[in-house]
Amino acid sequence: MTKGRSLFRRLISWATFQFLILITTHETTGSSLSTLTSASAALGSQIASTVSNLDYRYFVAGGVCAATSHGITTPIDVIKTRMQADPKRYRQGVTSAALQILKEDGPSTLLGGLGPTVVGYGIEGAMKFGLYEVMKPVFGDILGEGREGLAFILASIVAGAVASIILCPMESTRIRIVTDSAYADKGLLGGLPKLIREEGLLSTFAGVWAMLAKQIPYTMAKQVSFDIIAKQLYAIVAQVGAKAEDFKWMVSVDAAFFASILACIFSQPGDMILTETYKEKTTKPLWGIVKDIYENKGGVSGFFTGTSARILHVGLIITSQLVIYDIVKQLLGLPATGSH
Repeated sequence: MTKGRSLFRRLISWATFQFLILITTHETTGSSLSTLTSASAALGSQIASTVSNLDYRYFVAGGVCAATSHGITTPIDVIKTRMQADPKRYRQGVTSAALQILKEDGPSTLLGGLGPTVVGYGIEGAMKFGLYEVMKPVFGDILGEGREGLAFILASIVAGAVASIILCPMESTRIRIVTDSAYADKGLLGGLPKLIREEGLLSTFAGVWAMLAKQIPYTMAKQVSFDIIAKQLYAIVAQVGAKAEDFKWMVSVDAAFFASILACIFSQPGDMILTETYKEKTTKPLWGIVKDIYENKGGVSGFFTGTSARILHVGLIITSQLVIYDIVKQLLGLPATGSH
């Protein structure tokens, strides 16, 4: 296990350094190349140092909270996805859509995609929360004092991008199970191999740009706002002379609730684009899909189809997810978000 972790750390450090050198090699020449290469080496050294001290508890807490929160809200996600995929059929609102699905397809339909949801978001959550916590001090050291908010934003962008790529195959399978009758009776173990067999492995990454369009704003709004709001709430608690220990539960729930609203607003257009990308085989680029939504689903408002269902869905996911994250972190010996 120790040798495996050591190899993993060295691999990440080497890959990060090579990536940074590649960027500077393509974008600069002459003396500026030497300067930026040195800066890249310094950044690579900083990341390597951070990687060597990875705290796996953040990854564990992130995986547990994401798998749990997304799993328990699967029925709501099924309704939301159906409304987005076929707005003419499910145009009477969330309650009507739910009753229609139950009547036409049966209760088990509301659990469609549960397998890929739990597995996919478990892995994605581990990477998203873990990388976010790992990259915060890296960007904090690079940017210097007084730029904590910007460091949090950059860390969330990196974490959201990496998690998006990892999530693509699972999300592709989940949406097919929910929207395509040929996949309706397939779980993760049946749906993913079928998709790969029929359309190829690369097809499961066809929506990577759509995934990035959703997950980066989602991650940024969710995790940065949760961090900052929780910290401000703890500051208020300290100002009135109360003990932070007595308000941990209240701070976590309140900060998570506000974070859920912001995350939903920021990522709703990307969620619509993602559903349109994955609901059927398409070779259209991202902007082609955006154009189709705009022209065929009512203009700008088309990007907010299913918002009412998603507010409920995302609100439940994020509020429960961030509270579970804080609970698991503390059980593992880590401080609550915003309390340090």
